[in-house]
Formats: sequence, structure tokens, C-alpha cells
Amino acid sequence: MARSRRPSRAIRALGGAPRSSSGVLKTPAEIDAMAASGDVLARAHEAMAAAIAVGVTTADLDAIAEQVIREAGAVPAFKGYHGFPATICPSVNDQVVHAIPGAYALAEGDLISIDCGATLGGWVSDAARTYVVGTTNADAVRLSDITKASLAAGIAAATVGRHIGDIGHAVQTVVEAAGFSCVDSLVGHGVGRSMHEPPNVPNLGTPGTGEPLVDGLVIAIEPMVNFGGPDVMLGPDGWTVTTKDGTLSAHWEHTVAITAAGPRILTDSTRAVAP
Repeated sequence: MARSRRPSRAIRALGGAPRSSSGVLKTPAEIDAMAASGDVLARAHEAMAAAIAVGVTTADLDAIAEQVIREAGAVPAFKGYHGFPATICPSVNDQVVHAIPGAYALAEGDLISIDCGATLGGWVSDAARTYVVGTTNADAVRLSDITKASLAAGIAAATVGRHIGDIGHAVQTVVEAAGFSCVDSLVGHGVGRSMHEPPNVPNLGTPGTGEPLVDGLVIAIEPMVNFGGPDVMLGPDGWTVTTKDGTLSAHWEHTVAITAAGPRILTDSTRAVAP
């Protein structure tokens, strides 16, 4: 779940104004515990992915995620968080993040970004994936693919001795080379016992700047990428963020631990340390 950088209701809901801090470091045992939480979350995402089809509602997907998370002995991290009413944030087409699930039924060509979190043993995991319904929307497929590639680039830059700015620069480089825009008013964040910990993790940056990346830091890297311009706006429900120009938006996210062996992806059960 992204953190807002703008002074609005969203900032209050997502933990206050941005802070500059190196974050709370985790021990190897604590990172393993976070990986267990992340494995539950990955299974919830996989269950939702298998269910996505024309006619499925966002409320249906929410119910699937909650069932998987609770059956694993975890709890939905988003539900009740500062009043958020659901397990997932299913953002469709021009919705960027924080949409509330409901009666909307997926249609052919829709792009849907699903952000979800789980808490297991007191440890939070946070991840988002984007899907395109059917096969008719090539622009949506390309946007999702580029956003996913920018996440991979950001993760690859998340190594001991580098800085937060290196991550943002890696993401930004991939996105802008494709002609898309990084949302600059929403950022990734530290993760641990709380959903939002320092530091902020922007999707734009200058190499060698920002907080240092040190062994034991755990962060959510989450490119939010617009087909058009970078500007967004908050909807009347106080949660849903949409693109200002009405163009599509995609969102990919992993919770990642910075370790001496390299970045460890905690929310993908198929991978341990990124290449």
C-alpha cells in the first residue's frame, strides 16, 4: 500500500507526512519471519490471478484473498488500517492505487492492479500485481510489462552500499525510456511490524542520494506508472487515487530485504535472492 507525499487526507490515512530516516533494521530471523508472511501473501495473489476473468467482481477477488490469508493463520494487513474497509485495493484502468472493492465486474480489456498485505506473527508483507483481462488491450499489456520490468530494475539496484536514490533512478530509467510516467506523489516505504516504516522509497531518484541501503533494511519497492502524465487526484471516497488525465495506470510491488547476499524478495514464493 503506497504512501502519499502530498498533504491530504491520504497522507493522514497512510501514516503522516514523509519522514527521512534509515529505517528499522531486521535480523536474519526476523527477515525469515517476514518471508513467511510474504509467502502467504504470494499465495493470495496466485489465487486471485487464477480467478480473474470477465464478469468477476472486485468484491469476489477481495473475498478470495481474505479466505487464503485467514486460512493460513494470518490476517489481512489492509482491512481496518486507518479505516480501510477491505483486504485488497483493486484499482481498475485509470485508478492508480487504494481503490475499494465492490460490485464492479471486470470487462474484456480492463487493466486491474491488485495491492494486498498480510500480517503473520506480527510481521507485515505488502505486494501488488497488475493483470489485463482478456487479450484485446495491447497498450495495457505493454504498460503492465514495463511497470513489472521497472520493479525488477529497482530490486536489482537494492544492494548494500547503494542508496534509495539508486532504486528510484533504476525504476525511472526503465519507465521513461518506454515513454511512460512515474507517479511522483506516491512512494514505496519501509515495512516491518508496521505497514509503513521509514524510509520513503520514491520511483524517481538520483544515484548516490538518499538513505543508505544497509543489511537488514526491508522496504516495499512499488512502481506506479501512468500511460500518460504523472499527475494524480484523490477521489471523493477519500481513498481511490486516479490519473488526472484519465489514462491507464499500472502497479507492481514486492517487499524486499536488503542483505549481504543481495536483495531478497519476500513476497514471491518462487524466488529467494534476486540475480
